[in-house]
Amino acid sequence: MKKTKQILAMIGVILLAALYLGTLVLAILGKDFFPMFMAALATTMVLPIILWLYTLMEKSRKEKKENTEI
Repeated sequence: MKKTKQILAMIGVILLAALYLGTLVLAILGKDFFPMFMAALATTMVLPIILWLYTLMEKSRKEKKENTEI
C-alpha cells in the first residue's frame, strides 16, 4: 500500500509540474492561445484541491475502518 501511495504521489507531482510548465508556455505564446491558457490555469488551481480532498477522504476512511475494528 505504501508503494502505491508513493507512485500516485509521484504521478501527481509530475502532472502538476507539467501543468505549471504548460501554463507558463501558453502564457508566453500570447493571445492566440488564451482559451487554452485559461483552461490550464483553472486545472492548475483545481487539481491540487482534488488531490487534497482525495487524500483527506482516504485518511478518514482509514481511521473509520480502524475504529470499527477495535
